[in-house]
Amino acid sequence: MKRRGIHLSEQKKDFLRSLCFLSPSLLGVGLFFILPFGVVVYYALIDGVGSRRFVFLQNFVKLFHNSAFLMAAKNTLSFSVMAVPLAVVLSIVLALMLECRIPLKSQFRTFFLSPMMVPVASVVLIWQVLFNYNGTINEFLALFGADKIDWLQSEYCQVVVLILFLWKNLGYNMILFMAGLSNIPKELLEVADVEGASERYKFFAIKLRYLSPTVLFVTILSLINSFKVFREVYLLTGDYPFEKLYMLQHFMNNTFRNLDYQKLSAAAVIMAIVMVALIALLFKAEDWFGKDVEG
Repeated sequence: MKRRGIHLSEQKKDFLRSLCFLSPSLLGVGLFFILPFGVVVYYALIDGVGSRRFVFLQNFVKLFHNSAFLMAAKNTLSFSVMAVPLAVVLSIVLALMLECRIPLKSQFRTFFLSPMMVPVASVVLIWQVLFNYNGTINEFLALFGADKIDWLQSEYCQVVVLILFLWKNLGYNMILFMAGLSNIPKELLEVADVEGASERYKFFAIKLRYLSPTVLFVTILSLINSFKVFREVYLLTGDYPFEKLYMLQHFMNNTFRNLDYQKLSAAAVIMAIVMVALIALLFKAEDWFGKDVEG
């Protein structure tokens, strides 16, 4: 009993030591993330900063009847649905290409990693030169007799931003998948070669199963980045862009400038709930898909 008491005492001391080391991080997270989010939730449940009358879900009901919010949510969702799968699939394809013996491999890798070193403002300037009404793309198309297109004020505006998003993010995602591919046991691939397995079978039955944690991480990262594309869109088009480029961040930014904190807070809470739900589903899918590999 005495020895057991000493053991419990040591465990308690270890816990207290761990808590001391973690306390700066816990304090920072609580002060700069949890507490502000609690304030946002509070503002979403009251009718105004002045009266502070509790109205429960009334602000959320009003928000779902707001045409600007519905348009912003629809545009953000449609962009993420296009951007995230493309970012994941194309990154895997690039990583598999670089795993093979191809000419100019070093230059190819540098081309896709270079956007990581370029400031966003410079990238936006390049896109403005390319996709302006009198820009390079229109001048090139004019050689074939095509009419000029105001790309950022047309139905193609999301495609322009999608290309920018992919060019900016593919390099980093590709490096993550290359690291994941290097960790796949070579013995399994050698056995598959001896058994006469096809490249398709090796990819889906072996490589993709071992890449599932990397796929999860890259998907979450791409999802978060797709919600943060407002920065590029804002620099390209300003506060009120073409309808298809009006994102949730535009809505929040404009409501903040109008001091409409209730609408802003309700939109932020909904966005947070959707993000948490999507990430939880991704974790569940990865757990199901890669459980036999982990075992």
